[in-house]
Amino acid sequence: MTLLGDHAAAARDTGPVPGPGGIPVTYEQAATGTLPVVTVKGAGVPRLSTGLALHGEYQGSGFTAPKYIARRGDGQVVQLSRLLYLVASSIDGVRDAETIAHRVSARFGRELSADNVRYLIEEKLDPLGVTVPEGQEEDEVVAPRSDLLLALKGHRVIFDERRVAGIARALSWLHRPAVVVSVLAGMAALDVWLFAFFGAITPVLEVLDQPVLLLVVFVLTVASLVFHEFGHASACRYGGARPGCIGCGLFLIWPSMYTDVTDVYRIGRAGRLRTDLGGIYFNVVFMLAMAAAYFATGQAFFLAAVYLGHFEILEQLMPAVRLDGYYILGDLAGVPDLYGKIKPILLGLVPGRRGRAARAEVAELKRSARAVVATWVLTMVPLILGELGYALWNLPRIVATMLRSLAEQITGTGGAFAHGELAAGLMGVVGCVMLLCPMAGVVYLSVKVGGRLWRGGKRMTAGRPGLRWGLCVVLLAGLGGLSYAWVSGMTPEPLPKKPPIAPLLQPGVPTSKPPARQADVPGTPDGGAAGGVSPGAVPAEPGGAGGSAAAVRPSGSPRPRGSRSPRASASRPPREKRRPGGRDSAPPAVSEAPPTGPAQVSSPTPPAPSATPSAVPSGAESSPGAESVSPTPGAS
Repeated sequence: MTLLGDHAAAARDTGPVPGPGGIPVTYEQAATGTLPVVTVKGAGVPRLSTGLALHGEYQGSGFTAPKYIARRGDGQVVQLSRLLYLVASSIDGVRDAETIAHRVSARFGRELSADNVRYLIEEKLDPLGVTVPEGQEEDEVVAPRSDLLLALKGHRVIFDERRVAGIARALSWLHRPAVVVSVLAGMAALDVWLFAFFGAITPVLEVLDQPVLLLVVFVLTVASLVFHEFGHASACRYGGARPGCIGCGLFLIWPSMYTDVTDVYRIGRAGRLRTDLGGIYFNVVFMLAMAAAYFATGQAFFLAAVYLGHFEILEQLMPAVRLDGYYILGDLAGVPDLYGKIKPILLGLVPGRRGRAARAEVAELKRSARAVVATWVLTMVPLILGELGYALWNLPRIVATMLRSLAEQITGTGGAFAHGELAAGLMGVVGCVMLLCPMAGVVYLSVKVGGRLWRGGKRMTAGRPGLRWGLCVVLLAGLGGLSYAWVSGMTPEPLPKKPPIAPLLQPGVPTSKPPARQADVPGTPDGGAAGGVSPGAVPAEPGGAGGSAAAVRPSGSPRPRGSRSPRASASRPPREKRRPGGRDSAPPAVSEAPPTGPAQVSSPTPPAPSATPSAVPSGAESSPGAESVSPTPGAS
């Protein structure tokens, strides 16, 4: 390196030399005082990503070491160790790495250097999206998200955080212990009355006959879902946490609602369980309000909403998917992500290196939490696999039945709108949506599961061509066998057509089957038993010749159209009277009401000389031109 000076060599050296900050300068610049102004840029100041919220320690954790919770601006929740959380909490956009190192060392109890802090930020916090990578101008980072299979997609906010906070504050008194006990006692009394004395299914059947009431019950069900979410928010507020927004999304292509209660992780386990159960508790409050509306108005559709509310509670308690039951079980175990423990627990059963690594990960859980999570995994995984196998085996049956039902539903809905039946048409639209959503959900799940299995198989067999070919052979054999079972008819056939339980939910679908025609039997024109009594015949009293004959229907007579009274059956014949002329006949009608038309006459076929003509019961066929006498409504 050439040094600047006043000696002769320096006077002749005009080449570039290192200057301030390592910038080359010439001798003329140094001699004339025209050195460039150079600002030496120090190390970058760490910054947190936009929208990051640090929620503190995870209270009631099921892990042996304490865990800390942070929530990114995109809603993704990440778990941090204590050291990483201290580093993140010391970053404010002003302190440099040296200052952060002094601050963290004092709080952590161990000495950290500036290089240690830079390593933790660059290698740990930057990949998690907690901090902004050095050199990036914007504070918003694009970090990897966990692609959960059973997660809510397409979030849309309905109530923002400010409105939710106000409503939750107004409803938080419902979580006081005395109020909770009173509500649960009232619900127990209501269930005893509804199921044991009144009859829970009665109001549901009444509603199914009226499309307008069906729409009202549907609106009440949606209102109960919204009220359910405010139960979570108010319970979060009552426990000392800050509830977030309430919105909706798609859960397996099915509309669903959610409440942001991430802040509840910083309160105790009791507060989290109260928040988990708050939605179900508000379902109970809603059902009590519906019962009060019934007692005030006498309208049965309120009790129908109460009955359907029980099924909503049972659905929410299922721990298989990410509903309330899943979070209740997770908070009982102290593990916020149960699905994340499926892989290590199952791999822990495998001997070898991978099994040891998985067992080491599971060892981070406490003994009680490990038992709860292992029981859940070993129970739910076989059930989910069994349901998946059952669905694949019955796939042709399911698809054929659903397509037939959808076609009938669309046809009936269009007919209802064409005839001006608006309420029935709207219920038909609801029925179409309820049919389409499961079909779309099956397709979505099939694509997602297939893609994950394909990617997992590629990773597992990377660099092992023999294993990859063997796996492909097994997969093709399984698909071939399943396809053969579908085509050959080994799988169950589609369900036969049946009349709908609720005709208004399926407009246009026939409500009854056509009557089956009985085969004729020799000796009986109407197909009855040979030598027996026909269904409409009445035994006659003995005639003058001492013999008796069973009345038969003439072959040319029409089939009965009116409803036959129960009193005119073969097992309980009406009492006959003897005419003055000596012939026996039955009264013209079973009821005591006077006939409104010509008297019912016997069969026009002349009787045999030795047989007594039998009377025709009310509602049976009569001779051409004669009108049958219908029984009064009280007699039917």
